[in-house]
This record gives sequence, C-alpha cells and structure tokens, in this order.
Amino acid sequence: MKNRKTLMAAAAFAVTAMFGGFQAQAADYAVILKTLANPFWQSVEKGVEAKAAELGVEVDIFASPSEGETQAQLQLFEDVLNRGYKGVGFAPISPVNLVQPAARAYKAGIALVNIDEQIDVSALKQAGGNIEAFITTDNVAVGKKGAGFIIDKLGADGGEVAIIEGQAGAASGEARKAGATAAFEAAPNVTIVASQPADWDRLKALDVAANIIQSSPNLKGIYCANDTMALGAQQAVQNAGKKDTILVVGTDGQPEALKSVEAGRLSATVAQDPEKLGADGFQLLVDAVKSGKLIAPDADAKQVAVDSVLITK
Repeated sequence: MKNRKTLMAAAAFAVTAMFGGFQAQAADYAVILKTLANPFWQSVEKGVEAKAAELGVEVDIFASPSEGETQAQLQLFEDVLNRGYKGVGFAPISPVNLVQPAARAYKAGIALVNIDEQIDVSALKQAGGNIEAFITTDNVAVGKKGAGFIIDKLGADGGEVAIIEGQAGAASGEARKAGATAAFEAAPNVTIVASQPADWDRLKALDVAANIIQSSPNLKGIYCANDTMALGAQQAVQNAGKKDTILVVGTDGQPEALKSVEAGRLSATVAQDPEKLGADGFQLLVDAVKSGKLIAPDADAKQVAVDSVLITK
C-alpha cells in the first residue's frame, strides 16, 4: 500500500514530481487532513492506513503544514482533483475553505466524506455539491464532559471558571465551547469569567491562561478545547504557583496529555478516538465509492458520531 503525504500545496506536488516522488497515481482514494503536526491527526492518519490495509486498497494521505494554513489546504484539494481519485475524505480547517473544490469534486463524480470538522453544508449545496457522510466526535458532549469534571470537583462551593477556545469559527471548537458553556451556566455557584480563543496553539494558550489568571485571582478551573492548549494552560497555572488550586481539563487524549494526567499535572482530558475516526471515516468513503452512485445534491448526508471518554488519574 502506498501512503504518500505532503506538507505543502502546489509547490510540493511540483517538487516531488520533479524528483520522482509521485509516479502514476494508483490509489482510488485520497484523504486530506488538517495537519500532521498534531498527534491527534497523526492518529487519524494511522486509522485510515490501518483500515486501508484491512480492506486491501490504496490511499494517499495529504495534510497542510498547520491548522492555520487554510490556503495551503485549499491548494492541496485543488491538486487532488487533477489526480483521478474516485473518493476523497477531507477534514476542512474551516467550514468554508474547501467548499469550492468539494463542489467541483462532487460535480466530477467523486464521492466525498467529511471528517471531524464540518464543512458549511448549505454553502456546499449552493455551490452544487454534497457529501456522502459526515463523521465526527460529538463535540458538544465532549465540552459538557470536560466542564462536568470541573463542576464535580468544585462541589457545592463552586467558583470562577474559564474556557480556552480553539480557532474562532472552527465547528469542533465552537461545539466544545457550547457544551462547556452550557454545563457551566447550568451549575449553581459556577461563574464563567472568561472564554477566549487560543487557535489550538500551546504558546497562545499559555499567554491567554496567564492573562486570565492575573485578571481573575480566584479562578478555580479552566476547560480547554484541545490538549495542546491545555498543556499550555497547565504551564501558566504552574508558573503562577496555582497548580494545587486551579483545575485544567483538556480534550483529545493526546499522548503527552495522558502522561500529564497520570503524573498529576493536567487534571483530566476528554479523550476522543482519532484512530477510530480515521478508520470509520475511510470505511464510509470506500462504501460510498463501491455503491457506484453519488448522494443526490439535495439529500441529507449520513451522520456518524464517535464516542469520547473522560480520562482522569
């Protein structure tokens, strides 16, 4: 099985082709991820590869350099359209950055499966496209679980809490924020003093958390929309000398975060199952291609949810 990855857009295709990195395209399937710089997406990649091996098919996997490179990911999809794939799975960085190439793919008869971050389906349909299926973690439930842990630990006394959000407008982050906000607002004696984005970035989260801690000296808990930011927030808590008084909960179940929880530094993480997300998403893609027909332009895509679990020490 050939799994070929690129961290650049059109330039990467040109350079690798020049030096023989891309021979005649043999795979029927391509998967475009947000990035491979994040352990979560590396695990999604592993799930895709394992399922492809199980099914005896070939898949090419591509990703942009980081979760902020919307234009690079757009260019990747544009290039993928010229390579003759029968099915493409994709995890858009934003709801809108892949709408146009996805619409063109659908019109060209390519089956599409949307993974993790939901594309703007209304915009896609207006552009003449549609997806066969959308698979993701129930991110509202994820946020509720993370906030619920903090609420339970604070007990009847409650206290001030904060939310560190992902990238503004990213559907998964917005859903986690919504779930956490709803849980905190429903809890007696719990007050949200801040809810700010840190763009999935560890250093940004450290700075955001440090500012919140300084402005809210009675802060008791921080829920973070991913583990990368939670590790940054935990560092800010430690720097402030408040590791025993401020709970920090992350999301994703990344290896470093799990080790931090085990060591008693990070309070908890809501672990997703990214390998299952990748494997099940790829299975949906293969099934769609093998069905021999595309979903109707005005039909509702199949919705699949992958469960999560709260990990504590």
